[in-house]
Amino acid sequence: MLPPPVPVHFEPIAVPKPQPAYVPHYAPAATETPPHAPDLHDDSIRGETGPAGDFLPQSDVVQPEETVEQHEASHEDAVLQDAVHQDTVFPDVPHQDTVHLDTVHPDVALPHDAENYDAVPIYGAAHGDEFHEVHAHDEGYEHHDPHFDYEVHDEHDAHELIPAVTPVAQVPSKKVRRRRRLLALLLTLTVFVAAVAVGAQFLKPLLGMDKVSDYPGPGTGSVTVTVAPGSGPKLVATNLQNQHVIANADTFLAAFTAAGGELSPGDFTFRTEMKNSDAVNVLLNKDASKVMYFALSAGLRIGESLDAISKGSGIPVSELKALSDSPAQFGVPAPAKNLEGFLAPGEYRFPLGTPAKDILQKLVTGTTDELKAQGVTDPTKQYQTITVASIVQAEGGQADYGNVAGAIYNRLKPGNTETNGLIQSDATVTYGLGTKTFHLTDAQKADKSNPYNTYANVGLPVGPIGSPGKTAIDAAAKPTANNYLYWVTINLDTKETKFSSTLAEHSKYVEQYNAWCAANAGRCV
Repeated sequence: MLPPPVPVHFEPIAVPKPQPAYVPHYAPAATETPPHAPDLHDDSIRGETGPAGDFLPQSDVVQPEETVEQHEASHEDAVLQDAVHQDTVFPDVPHQDTVHLDTVHPDVALPHDAENYDAVPIYGAAHGDEFHEVHAHDEGYEHHDPHFDYEVHDEHDAHELIPAVTPVAQVPSKKVRRRRRLLALLLTLTVFVAAVAVGAQFLKPLLGMDKVSDYPGPGTGSVTVTVAPGSGPKLVATNLQNQHVIANADTFLAAFTAAGGELSPGDFTFRTEMKNSDAVNVLLNKDASKVMYFALSAGLRIGESLDAISKGSGIPVSELKALSDSPAQFGVPAPAKNLEGFLAPGEYRFPLGTPAKDILQKLVTGTTDELKAQGVTDPTKQYQTITVASIVQAEGGQADYGNVAGAIYNRLKPGNTETNGLIQSDATVTYGLGTKTFHLTDAQKADKSNPYNTYANVGLPVGPIGSPGKTAIDAAAKPTANNYLYWVTINLDTKETKFSSTLAEHSKYVEQYNAWCAANAGRCV
């Protein structure tokens, strides 16, 4: 009889720490025996057989003391590594690296769900450095001797069932979190400010916020702007803004209104990018010392026009008259003896030192351009139109220019037996006489020696009797169709004009004119 065996406890040998790897989840299936699943009858576990066939586990076999010490040292390292591995990677998973089957007996029941597991990992030092997976089938435990406790470690296969390692993110400190929140706030604020700035750039043109209210002045260059008769300040302001004379039409209108001036037609010389106040002064002729300025009213005769030009420019009247008496050099029709009728009315400003010929050419071009605009291009027709327009300008009010022109052309028709081709205009007679009056004597009306006497001479006078304006030229070029032969202005203040087709009717309107003259002494002279 041998003495009771001294149990020798084998500790697991330290192995290198396995690298994290993806391990798929295995669904419960039929148990598949691993390539090396040792039977519990394996000699590596069975140990040696004692007398009478008694089983002696390997733990009873005496091994060298050095080997035991090395094994114990290795066990301590393995335990330390295993503890670190479990606590770090799987803090919530119970320790399963070592499964102790204490006093395993065939009658000891496994957990009720043991059949759902393909294998129970067993760790131990069976076969030295080799590690195996022992299947947890009931029949596998029937061959174990219940008298001995043992530990089996298999770290390699056990780790194959461990899920892939998922790193746990470190929670940033409060200081870092505050810094991140501040950075996010600053970034959001920056984006908001940038969006507002970009949006403002798009909205400025729509809201008119990008407009400059006024230029600093004094401006550069030279820009000529024509103010047509009847043009309002708003239209002129818009034109000045379009030609970059002023910065803003609205602020210019405010300055013009505050100055209390009255807009007059004519050509005005400006600079680009002028101050509103300076541009207003140009329109109101308050900067006459810087330019040559003059104004010609519609209906002025040639002598009156040349005198006004001389006063405004400083050019002698004699020099201007000499140029006017040679009209061919200005491109007027051949029948013209001078520039009478072709000096367009309006306000003019010329740079100091502008030659006299350039000034006159500017005025003549304004008239010929208007004729061409109305479709009158033939020189003979142009001269006839200007002559009719000059009579219209002198005889009627602006509202009646079209009807006056129509009546004149009716009188010139060959089949006219009412007036027999006589225009009978007082204005033409007085022009030939060199006077200005509303009353003519019978002798003056009968004087055929006056080439402008339309009472004695059939047809148009020998030439224009003054400078017609644009409206009168347009009426002469395109008269209103009517059957009138007579007209008379019965109110010199309002320019009210009465038209008729017979002399009897006309005589009644003449009596109304005489009554007005009697009521307004000194006006009808």
